[in-house]
Amino acid sequence: MTTFIKNSVYNLPSELYPQVETVLDKELIIEERLEAFEDIIDSEVGDTTLVRARSIERESGIRQLFLKFEGNNPTGTQKDRIAFAQCHDALRRGYDALSVATCGNYGVSVSLAARLAGLKCFVHIPEHYHTKRVTEMEELGANIIRTPGDYEKAVEISNESAKVNDWYDANPGGANTPIQLKAYADIAYEIYDELRDAPKIVAVPVSNGTVLAGVYKGFSSLYRRGKTSRMPIMVAGSSYKKNPIVHSFLKNKENYEDLQPENIKETIVNEPLINWHSFDGDLALQAIRSTNGWAENISDKSMIEYARILGEKEGLKVLPASTAGLIAIIKHHQKASLENDRFVAILTGKNS
Repeated sequence: MTTFIKNSVYNLPSELYPQVETVLDKELIIEERLEAFEDIIDSEVGDTTLVRARSIERESGIRQLFLKFEGNNPTGTQKDRIAFAQCHDALRRGYDALSVATCGNYGVSVSLAARLAGLKCFVHIPEHYHTKRVTEMEELGANIIRTPGDYEKAVEISNESAKVNDWYDANPGGANTPIQLKAYADIAYEIYDELRDAPKIVAVPVSNGTVLAGVYKGFSSLYRRGKTSRMPIMVAGSSYKKNPIVHSFLKNKENYEDLQPENIKETIVNEPLINWHSFDGDLALQAIRSTNGWAENISDKSMIEYARILGEKEGLKVLPASTAGLIAIIKHHQKASLENDRFVAILTGKNS
């Protein structure tokens, strides 16, 4: 493990090596191991950058546009937040292994967190998905299990594997949803710490809807406690006609509705966003509607273009799919000018 830490592409600071060794020492009492893992989380996860997008402001005419760049997390995505939170919970509850389904980023996050927590990791991936991040998962010691069918089927198989083998179930939409929402609520707290109030709008790229629902939960808590003067308007952006949260909103459905699986077509760009079923779709749709927000379909072409613009003009290397929320703000402004205020879009880093 020491060799892994020192040679890891994730550049864990050397001052954290003792904490990792403590976590991995199963002869120690659990309280001591948990405290060491908490030190790792506090040091490495969250507190990501919030930057002013002045170049895009000038081009779009939107004032005070901020970008919450989740690429500062260890594996480059906000999913590190829930991966480390759930590995902490698994460690606390005495599990020695966990199960998860993924199409890419989440699997890497869980693999890293599990490796640092001393947990075995079983990653279920749909057999027709060919993410380049599988190699990273394997290098981190994850056991890759190819499953028939789509992502939703992989989640089902992973759920069952967890039950049968007494593994911790780290999938979305289950009993651990409160842990996931709480972890993503930290994004809201960090935005508040920087701006000292809620922005007018927070825009999020959506897939399962967990990030948007978690950020909404965080701002709801701040608002109830009188920390903010308002609730932000929650905005969702996702792949064109391939996400049920956006579809349900645009069709003015009273409740969230799934899409037809056969209509979902994966591309190299839209893969992080597409679903026929969003596990936290009801929560996300409620968050959008309760804040008078909106949702937009975003094309692959637009996401690629804005990823290029962000790289060239804002110096951020982002995953194209993560620009969906930002584009949803810009599209709305082009149709009906937004009054000057403060706006935040959440972005994910692009793995090298």
